[in-house]
Amino acid sequence: MNKREKNNKGQLPPEPSFGNKFGRNIFWLLIVFIIAISMFNFIKLEPGKQEQQITYTQFLRMVENGQISKVDIKGKSIKGKVNNRTWVVTYAPNDPQLINILRRNKVEIQAFPETPGWWVNLLGGILPIIIFIGIWIWIFRQMRVTGNKTLSFGKSRAKIASKEKIRVTFEDVAGAEEAKEELKEIIEFLKNPQKFQRMGAKIPKGVLLVGPPGCGKTLLARAVAGEAGVPFFSISGSDFVEMFVGVGAARVRDLFDQARKNAPCIIFIDELDAVGRQRFAGIGGGHDEKEQTLNQLLVELDGFSPREGIIVMGATNRPDVLDAALLRAGRFDRRITINAPDIREREKILQLHMRNKPFDIDVDVKILARRTPGFVGSDLENLVNEASLLAARKNKERIGMADLEEAIERVVAGPEKK
Repeated sequence: MNKREKNNKGQLPPEPSFGNKFGRNIFWLLIVFIIAISMFNFIKLEPGKQEQQITYTQFLRMVENGQISKVDIKGKSIKGKVNNRTWVVTYAPNDPQLINILRRNKVEIQAFPETPGWWVNLLGGILPIIIFIGIWIWIFRQMRVTGNKTLSFGKSRAKIASKEKIRVTFEDVAGAEEAKEELKEIIEFLKNPQKFQRMGAKIPKGVLLVGPPGCGKTLLARAVAGEAGVPFFSISGSDFVEMFVGVGAARVRDLFDQARKNAPCIIFIDELDAVGRQRFAGIGGGHDEKEQTLNQLLVELDGFSPREGIIVMGATNRPDVLDAALLRAGRFDRRITINAPDIREREKILQLHMRNKPFDIDVDVKILARRTPGFVGSDLENLVNEASLLAARKNKERIGMADLEEAIERVVAGPEKK
């Protein structure tokens, strides 16, 4: 068993943070260093100097008696050398006669400028180091935050949903019966890959969902993950590309690295045409960045084995602009077209969105389906929602047929001008 096991959400536990441990170690070393310096400055004595504290009166008496041969003056502190052997220390008041007394008794005078205490020097030397280390630790912590865009350019922005969180199944997808039949083979492979491997069959690595906006491509991809009971990575094609060259390719690598750790799983790339457009001999960093990202995506599609259990699903409404290398066998070689729903499928979609809502008995779903030609799934969902809002504004207890007919006009032509 691997040292790093998956948690109950299907994700890997976070790795030990180098920056966190490094910061703690530096902090404690700094504390020990400050304590050591403090103790050293507290107990140190100048070699050969055994100092004795005396009063200023005693000091003047010793000078008059010729016992002091030399004095060191630093601020108000006076050190006197007694008989060339020991030292005495005193603190002088503002005595203007002190220098004259010392000269009269032929005492050697040595003056030093007053310096701040040792702790001030220590603080002046240590404070810049503390600030530098603090900034360093902050940078390490910022690099660990996944939400931080500045220092995590190369990290994938894919949203992962564990198999426990995905509650969408084919029962939640009305219509698109032909597409669901095609996708059942992908579900069977994710659930029971040995069945196909025994026969030497190769399941497509990539599935391209093609259809107009709002026809349910993303919902179908989530339903496949929900039916198969595997993690689901979702990302938009525009999330790969940045103004900095190399960022998109790094995000592609990071996405597939995460997918391998959570295999079997599904990677869903919405708006694939944003990253998979045909390559041209363009000029400028924007073209270079997009081409590098596409090249890395092609490499990753070739780089994993079908035995790894990773299915890449892409969605687009413009398959004509996709690069030919992306559509060749071994990459996105399975293409499923999702058309606008017919009258029977619109009826099923309306019934799905009308669940758990109060409707009058005069509401006829078949009439609504006939009155909404060309509507896709998102349009029909918006239609039911608009009818609910209209009924609520009128303080009704139930949604009537009149509300639904007015909602159709609002969806098609917009609200009526007054």
